[in-house]
Amino acid sequence: QVQLVESGGGLVQAGGSLKLSCAVSGRTFNVLAMGWFRQADGKGREFVAVINWGGDSTYYADSVKGRFTISRDNAKNTMYLQMNSLKPEDTAVYYCAGGGASNYRTPIRLADFNPWGQGTQVTVSS
Repeated sequence: QVQLVESGGGLVQAGGSLKLSCAVSGRTFNVLAMGWFRQADGKGREFVAVINWGGDSTYYADSVKGRFTISRDNAKNTMYLQMNSLKPEDTAVYYCAGGGASNYRTPIRLADFNPWGQGTQVTVSS
């Protein structure tokens, strides 16, 4: 059974940076695509970024492209999200999730991702 635990969230001023981590337990981490998603108060969960199993293919939501970078270290069973130039509209609970296959398909569908972590809060003040 695969379990995911996010960390690294917090409070940051607009223009600042944070790096989120997603630690994964389970034998199948390095053969699955992985993704980051977020959910702001009163809104639905939305896609942020995804990475394939090998780490050489990534895809981003337009809203974060050029500011966020997704990466993974299969030797450490950990995925990361480096977030730069943060904006107040980036405020949300951020979740990591495992894809059902080694690669991802676009458009990204939340239903293709399972399991999910418990989330980590990111708050960007103006």
